[in-house]
Amino acid sequence: MIINAATLISLGELLTALGVIGGVILWCVKFVQRSRRQNEELKAIRKEQTLICYGLLACLKGLKEQGCNGPVTEAMNRLEEHLNQAAHDEET
Repeated sequence: MIINAATLISLGELLTALGVIGGVILWCVKFVQRSRRQNEELKAIRKEQTLICYGLLACLKGLKEQGCNGPVTEAMNRLEEHLNQAAHDEET
């Protein structure tokens, strides 16, 4: 086997091409992992927000039981409607 400049250049081209292909594959793997991690974080945030909404709804119901009307009733109705719509959207 004769090693000359053309052989070294060809070997360099091959290594560069393999490096670029490997880099693209690695980028794709990291992108998918980051996307999955973000989806898991979003699910946790949604769950936490749902719990906060239920707590707020309980507070509004308590205020209504104490005789507060008007904005309390309106907010309670809107929150219940939102939670029902969110529950139906989550099922599909």
